[in-house]
Amino acid sequence: NEWNNKAAEITGFSSKEVVGRDLVQDFITEEYHVSVKAVLDNALAGQEAANFEFPLYTKDKRRVEVLLNATTRRDVSGKVVGVIGVGQDITERKSAEEEKARVAQELQTFID
Repeated sequence: NEWNNKAAEITGFSSKEVVGRDLVQDFITEEYHVSVKAVLDNALAGQEAANFEFPLYTKDKRRVEVLLNATTRRDVSGKVVGVIGVGQDITERKSAEEEKARVAQELQTFID
């Protein structure tokens, strides 16, 4: 397991606190355990995932929305040896989208 500086910045968890722990069980919101595990298991089976959105909780219990790309990691012989997960914090974007939808609904209600 590897945990880079950006992951530590987003979550508040240091590499020491994360390495060796179950990512899905310990850091993913319960309602997404099955779907995130499936994405990671599929990547281990060679089926990569792009633009998968899910929430996780930070060390201080904040909910962060993440956009994940899961890529199969292979050794020089092509054998699957792990998964490379690239996540992006999209919390602000999701919040802006929700606000935009709310305002559009209010305007539609006003027009009707």
